[in-house]
Amino acid sequence: MPKSRRKRTLYSNQKRSSVLETAQKEGLTANEVQKRFGVTPVTYYSWRRKYGVGGRRRSAKVRANGGTLEQQVRSEVQAKVREILPTILRNEVSSYLDTVLRARGRARRA
Repeated sequence: MPKSRRKRTLYSNQKRSSVLETAQKEGLTANEVQKRFGVTPVTYYSWRRKYGVGGRRRSAKVRANGGTLEQQVRSEVQAKVREILPTILRNEVSSYLDTVLRARGRARRA
């Protein structure tokens, strides 16, 4: 006798985001999500991967608001590094070349 399949349930985007937000806020496990909302753990993990907390699908909203705090800090640090690095490199290379040239000059004199 063939195995009977469970009827597939389609969830709206609003329902998905509601389940994910509630699970994230309350720290629910996949099994707790299943008991509370009737969403299987596989479906829950799939949604979390696709839409997750600040996931790819929500990144447009996050970008519109300037990104997450981590992204904002990262971009500020990168901008500062881009500003400072050329000067540091120039000074380090200059110092290295001076040292090398002085060492060669001493070797030729000896």
